[in-house]
Amino acid sequence: MNRAPRLLRRLAPRTLRGRLALVALTTAALLMTILTVVFNAVMDHHLRHQADDELRARAAAVATTVDTGGDRVRVLETVNDRLLDTNVWIYAGTHLLEKPPSTADGSPLALAAGRLAVQHRHACTTVQAPGHPPVRVCSQPVPGGRHPATVVTALDLAPYRSSAGTLLLGSLILDAVMLGCTYVLTRLSVGRALRPVRTMTDQATRWSAIASAERFGTEDHPAELARLGTSLDQLLDRIRTVLRHEQQLTGELSHELRTPLTRIIMELDWWRGRPRTDAETHAAHRAIADAAQSMRVICDTLLNEARENGRGPATAAGTTDVVPLVHRLLDHLGTPGDVKTAVETQAPVLEAGIAPALLERILSPLLANAARYARSHVTVSARRAPGAVRIDVVDDGPGVPEAFADELFQPGRRADRADGHDGAGLGLPLARRLARAAGGEVSYDPGHAPGARFTVSLPAG
Repeated sequence: MNRAPRLLRRLAPRTLRGRLALVALTTAALLMTILTVVFNAVMDHHLRHQADDELRARAAAVATTVDTGGDRVRVLETVNDRLLDTNVWIYAGTHLLEKPPSTADGSPLALAAGRLAVQHRHACTTVQAPGHPPVRVCSQPVPGGRHPATVVTALDLAPYRSSAGTLLLGSLILDAVMLGCTYVLTRLSVGRALRPVRTMTDQATRWSAIASAERFGTEDHPAELARLGTSLDQLLDRIRTVLRHEQQLTGELSHELRTPLTRIIMELDWWRGRPRTDAETHAAHRAIADAAQSMRVICDTLLNEARENGRGPATAAGTTDVVPLVHRLLDHLGTPGDVKTAVETQAPVLEAGIAPALLERILSPLLANAARYARSHVTVSARRAPGAVRIDVVDDGPGVPEAFADELFQPGRRADRADGHDGAGLGLPLARRLARAAGGEVSYDPGHAPGARFTVSLPAG
């Protein structure tokens, strides 16, 4: 049952130009078929009327030779009597006065003439005898006189049918020529119209989405291709952005993993270089485990950030009550005993237009840094702004060195690698990326003293 559709799909043209040409050819064929049928029907009707007009003219000429004014109907003799009597029947009422010499009394033609004569009015019919061409028969009453008389004339329709057949053949030949011209012209015009598409295809093949800044643009293109070019340009921009992000992720992974990997290699080389005591071996194992754990944290952090960026802000929909989430994060922060935490807010309910998990990932690095460097207290204040929610994370620590402020949000940068903290330098850059992905921002206030103040701005919920 499915063979016919599969066969049609195989026979269908593979190219758009071929399909459009086939559609145009099918439409033209349907239109020409309708026009041909209508034209030939009109011509057949016209030829039949011509035959009827000729029969009426002959019947009128014969009627002038019929005398109905006397006691009976008489047929007058004329000079062209033999010509007028060809295929002519003359009836007085229902009585046959004259008939063509070549027509037998019981023939279909004679019977049809008798039936028309009985009606005593103008009427026509077509007689189709087996083995003979069709004949048109018409009756014409003789006007005036005291006695009814009817003239019946017959006309061979073979010449008219021949003319109709010639017209039909000519129209079919014309249709075939027109269909051929339609197909060729359609292919040529469609091919010319699709030339810009081929040009765009060749351009897309030559270009590299990451290395080339070339774009299709909208100039010198029809409206449809201009919209297509705009869509393709946007797609190329998105692809280029994704590829740049992947390159950046690869570079960050390579940069951040190099340090712990080098440490592992050095520990192994040092451990294998000469015999070690159990304590030294245990210390090497611990150093290797710490480096491996650092590599795992780096990979998890970067991959999670890549997933968040890949989903985009459209998929990070949701609202979060800021104050309870900040309290929960501070409860699990693990600050030293001499460092106090406080939350300040203008309203008990303050909603941000961001998912809870995403807000937690933005605030966690800021709170961890504040707790690590604070001397006595960490303060988190949340307030409402026009169309936004702002969260300040403030500590009273040493603050950010002025020389390092420009590199604060660069991946892998740390102000002091000898501060005893084994972080990868990715917390602040990740927080800013996630905030920007959600339509917000993370900023540092270099004028705040003492300590450091970071501000998170997010869309209001």
